[in-house]
Amino acid sequence: MATHVSARKRARQAEKRRIRNRHIRSGVKGIVKDVHAALEARSADAPSLTRSAESVIRKAASKGVLTRKQASRRIARLARRAHEVAASK
Repeated sequence: MATHVSARKRARQAEKRRIRNRHIRSGVKGIVKDVHAALEARSADAPSLTRSAESVIRKAASKGVLTRKQASRRIARLARRAHEVAASK
């Protein structure tokens, strides 16, 4: 365990960030899963789910949970998949 006051504070801050990051990352995974399920089922609400997923991913990137490049890559892959499904209808 940390012995210096500043190190104890750092440990507390790191724990708070870890919990926050895990919560945000879990939300991203959940909405992406919902989008994939909607695309598989060729649901009518897939485009709106895709847009909301993009919003959640960008928000996670702005908070530093995901890197900008990783967020961009995830959004691009979702959009490409959505376009493929729309084109095959």
